[in-house]
Amino acid sequence: MDDDSLYTRWEQRTEIPLFFASLLFLATYAARVLAVSMPPGWRGVCWFTLLALWLLFATDYMVCWILSGLRFPRFVRTHFLHTVVVVLPLLRPLRIVPLYDAIQHRQGAPRLSLHARVIAYASLSTLLLGFAGALAVFQQERGAPGTTMRTFGDAVWWAAATISTVGYGDITPVTAGGRAIAMGMMAGGLALLGAVTGSFSSWLLQIFSREGDKRPPEG
Repeated sequence: MDDDSLYTRWEQRTEIPLFFASLLFLATYAARVLAVSMPPGWRGVCWFTLLALWLLFATDYMVCWILSGLRFPRFVRTHFLHTVVVVLPLLRPLRIVPLYDAIQHRQGAPRLSLHARVIAYASLSTLLLGFAGALAVFQQERGAPGTTMRTFGDAVWWAAATISTVGYGDITPVTAGGRAIAMGMMAGGLALLGAVTGSFSSWLLQIFSREGDKRPPEG
C-alpha cells in the first residue's frame, strides 16, 4: 500500500484527532469508575460520551477496512492492534506509532534517534497501559467478596507490580474479569519491557562499537 493511497491519507488525517478522542475516553472512564458519588445525571452523560466515542472508533475501523480493499478476515489479521483497540477502546492511546507517523508526516525528519524513540514510546505505552489496567481491574474488584484491592491506590500498586512482572502477591485479583485483565497486562508488560531492554542494549552496543573503532591500531 503506497503512501498516496486513500487508506494512508485517511490514517494521517484522523490519527491525531482520534488520539485526543481516546484520551477523552480514558478520562471519562476514569471519572465513571472513581467518582462513586457522581449524580445520576452526570453518570448518564459519561455513558453517552463513552458510547459516542466508541462508535467513532468503530466507524474509523470500518472506513479503514473499506479503504484498504482487503477482505475482512485478512484485514483483522494484518491490523491486529487496530482490531484490539476497537474491542477494548481503553487501549486506544497505545496506538502511538501511527500517531507518531502522522505527526512526522507534517513536521519532517525525526528529532530523536531510533533508540530514544523506542524507549520513549514504550515508556509512554507502559504508563497508559498501567493506568487503564488499574482502572479496569479496580472496577472489577471493588466490593468483590474476599478482595484485597480496596482502593484505587491498591489497584495502581498492583498494576505497577504486574506490568513490571515483579508480582509481589500482596494484592491479587479474585474475580474472573480481574484475572483476565491481569493476564493481558502481564503479556503487555513483557512485550514493552523487552522493547525497552532490547533498544537500550542495542544503543550500548552501538556506543561501545563506536569507541572501539576510534582506538588507534596497535603497533
